[in-house]
Amino acid sequence: MNDSALISVGLPIALAIIMFGLGLSLTVNDFRRVVRSPQAAGIALVLQILVLPLIAFGLVVGFNVDPRLAVGLMLLAASPGGPTANLFSHLFRGDVALNITLTAVNSVFAAFTIPVITNLAIGYFDADGELGLQLGKLIQVMVIVLIPVALGMVVRRYARSFAERADRPVRIFSIIVLVVVAVGALLGERENLVDYFQQVGLATGLFCLISLTLGYLGARLLKLGAPQAIATSMEIGIHNTTIALTFALSVLNSTEVAIPAVIYSILMYIILATAFGFAISRGTRTAAAKEPQLQG
Repeated sequence: MNDSALISVGLPIALAIIMFGLGLSLTVNDFRRVVRSPQAAGIALVLQILVLPLIAFGLVVGFNVDPRLAVGLMLLAASPGGPTANLFSHLFRGDVALNITLTAVNSVFAAFTIPVITNLAIGYFDADGELGLQLGKLIQVMVIVLIPVALGMVVRRYARSFAERADRPVRIFSIIVLVVVAVGALLGERENLVDYFQQVGLATGLFCLISLTLGYLGARLLKLGAPQAIATSMEIGIHNTTIALTFALSVLNSTEVAIPAVIYSILMYIILATAFGFAISRGTRTAAAKEPQLQG
């Protein structure tokens, strides 16, 4: 699977298209909004860049996870939020504008932090073999993340109607890519799946819950409103697994490193994000249900 043109060429191109689609939803004002909402942006960046990698490190060390699987969870922790986080925020009455802002900022930082954190993990866990990151691969990561986002923003600036029409197809495309790649990775390692779930399943599940909880509680401790807390929770908790999978499969050439992202996708999207969203948005939903009665 790793040697195929689909993985080495097709997957980076697919990710570039997804990041282009992300750029189509962004404007310069989304970055300026950071200045107007410094607390939300600050807590999100601190959690994303510093706290989550430390938590992932503690989990893989505590559970004595296999080196390549450990690198995979660290890579996942370094990956930013993405369009799916925005969708879940919308479903549970979060501040979607804040989500878009956090996604924009985190995606830019991730182009630099993903290689750094992954390289540190490779060195610490002595994950030998083909996992070393040369300069060319570092540049590749930045190219497939940053340049498509910038191009998407330019298109939105000068062809807004096209950007709006393209938004839904690109989102659908991103979901299809994620499912196809995740299923492909699972099939490629099907003989070892039970062992992988035993090794990293619990650590990944705990990472999911901790990420969601920290995003929510961090915002609430800063006295941000419920919609902002929901947005921060989804942004910090729901990582862009397509970036993690692309990095693992096409840059590091390792299906094993991709496994934590696959397990995370199953646990997060199907179970944990939905359950957590219902739990933290209960009060918001109740208030919204009463609002028409109060007005009447």
